[in-house]
Amino acid sequence: MSASKQASPNEPDSGPRVYWSHLHLIVYLLVVGSVFTICVGVLLYWFVALDIPDLKALRSYRPPVTTFILDSQGEILEGLSKENRILVPYDRIPDLLARAFVAAEDARFFEHAGLDAWSIIRAFIHNLQSGERGQGGSTITQQVARDLLLSPEKTYTRKLKEAILAYRIDSALTKEDILYIYLNQIYLGAGSYGVEAAARTYFGKHIGELNLAEMAILAGLPQAPSRYSPLKHFARAKARQAYVLNRMAEEGYITPEAARAAYKQALFWAPPQKTHEDDGYFLQYVRNYAEQKYGRERLYTGGLIIRTTLDRRQQKAATAAVVAGLAQWKARHPGRRPPEAALVALETGTGMVRAMVGGTNYAESPFDRAVQGRRQPGSAFKPFVYATALMHGFTPATLITDAPIKLPGAQRGKFWEPHNYDGKFHGPTTVRTGLITSNNIVTIKLLQAVGTKPVIALAGELGIQSPLTKNLSLALGVSDVSLLELTAAYSAFANGGKRVEPIFITKITDSDGRVIEENKPRLKQVLDKGVALQVTSLLKGVVEEGTGRGVRALGLPAAGKTGTTNDYMDAWFVGFTPELAAGVWMGYDQKTSLGDKETGARAASPVWLAFMSGIKSTLSGRDFEPPEGITFATTDGPTGEISGDSEAGDGNKTAVEAPSQENLPQQPTAPTTGE
Repeated sequence: MSASKQASPNEPDSGPRVYWSHLHLIVYLLVVGSVFTICVGVLLYWFVALDIPDLKALRSYRPPVTTFILDSQGEILEGLSKENRILVPYDRIPDLLARAFVAAEDARFFEHAGLDAWSIIRAFIHNLQSGERGQGGSTITQQVARDLLLSPEKTYTRKLKEAILAYRIDSALTKEDILYIYLNQIYLGAGSYGVEAAARTYFGKHIGELNLAEMAILAGLPQAPSRYSPLKHFARAKARQAYVLNRMAEEGYITPEAARAAYKQALFWAPPQKTHEDDGYFLQYVRNYAEQKYGRERLYTGGLIIRTTLDRRQQKAATAAVVAGLAQWKARHPGRRPPEAALVALETGTGMVRAMVGGTNYAESPFDRAVQGRRQPGSAFKPFVYATALMHGFTPATLITDAPIKLPGAQRGKFWEPHNYDGKFHGPTTVRTGLITSNNIVTIKLLQAVGTKPVIALAGELGIQSPLTKNLSLALGVSDVSLLELTAAYSAFANGGKRVEPIFITKITDSDGRVIEENKPRLKQVLDKGVALQVTSLLKGVVEEGTGRGVRALGLPAAGKTGTTNDYMDAWFVGFTPELAAGVWMGYDQKTSLGDKETGARAASPVWLAFMSGIKSTLSGRDFEPPEGITFATTDGPTGEISGDSEAGDGNKTAVEAPSQENLPQQPTAPTTGE
């Protein structure tokens, strides 16, 4: 009989005890592992947290904002920016627009504390399955943290920082504050940052003018602005719009019927942004000024509003006049390469520059010939000589002998023998006739009589800051000046002898609406009122019967002077009405002849006439008003004798400064040196 094996009473029962031993080990390992994990987690948290920026940038949110340059009517001429952003306060953001972004990007935004666990888990699982880090699951608060305080790299370290920051942000700011930052900060494609800039870019509207269909288009962009661009990928944008509208309906922000109606609604895009090529030179001047004064960083990120003096109607007329004038010149000289031309116009009483053309093509040549260019004005400088002579006792009726003169030249043993444009000498000539006919000899003799120093001083007082030659050739305009300074100086004649500083900018405000610069008309009396009127009367004669008579076709009271330099290298006409002064220059940059007989009267004055004709309806048409103490006296043209008849007349009527007809000044004797 076989016997079964029986356990010894002293043999241990190893089964249960081994089980509990293993369990103790497992618990021990779990505890140790948990403690280790917690320690590592805490250390990792503190390690990451040490490298997390604080929230100062959010509490004082000041993003880069677009600077706008406006014309005189408040219309935008140009936007300057590193990031095209227009900051708008939260109370100006339509609630439905904010809800559209919430529905599309972060449906539980108003419930969670900066982090949405379900979204994170869902994104984590997706990334594990795909083997990529493509889906983020970020909340709006996380996006704010990333865009403003972190780098855009897709790493788990950055995501951890982002989560920590999002929690801190949600604790420190209100939901409205977070949405305000988000909706102003987010990039929405086509160079637009924030909802206001995007609304203007895509639809040409302010955010308060958007309809539901347009709101849904914008709210569909944050995920991939380029991929869902309605301008480049309309089908994708419509699909994304449908998603946003459905999400809004699911969240109860709109009804399903409203969602369907919005999806079917036609979309109308903003027209292409105007380039304002006509304004290139004016805008360049404004940009350069603002950048030099406020710095490039502030100009392109500070959200300045720069209000300028530019009048769009006058600017268009100026551009058209220059183009037409050059076309006329081209017709006279077929086969020759184009010349350049410039025009500037400013109000005589305020100095506000209403139009400026610095060349024929800003894109090809940004050199500004109206401001930066310096050329000889020729006879266009003569009014300053005549004004000085009138200040020193000469009258428009004073006789000067127009005869050959021989003067010491610049080199020893050499002589200067100037002549008139027509090559003739006309004998006794009145001061009035001398300027009207642009007589060189009469002008030189007047300069001889008064000296160069007073003429240079007066020119400087009137605004000519360019250096002027100190010899008698000054009478013929051989010193280079700019078109702007010459035109501004002429405006004093129309303005009762008051010099005006040219103004391009009237006001600059910062992003908070504070005025940081304001320019009001700056006038200074530098010339006697009577002398100013006398010069104006003489320059009216130039238009009515002299070298500028081509502009009589304007049909309004006007005064002005032509200018031509040697070999017809420069052609000028500077003229004015009581309220507006305008100057025109035509020539080559390389100082090449414009062609035979291309004088100021032939080449430049037609441009001035075309410009003034284009804005004629904006001019008052009034005549120049004489100040008190001025008597108009009729003179005999050939002799300059005062007839004693102070009634208004034609032809030789001149303005003589005197309190009454009985107290007319004596005529000084002109020098006879060299005759």
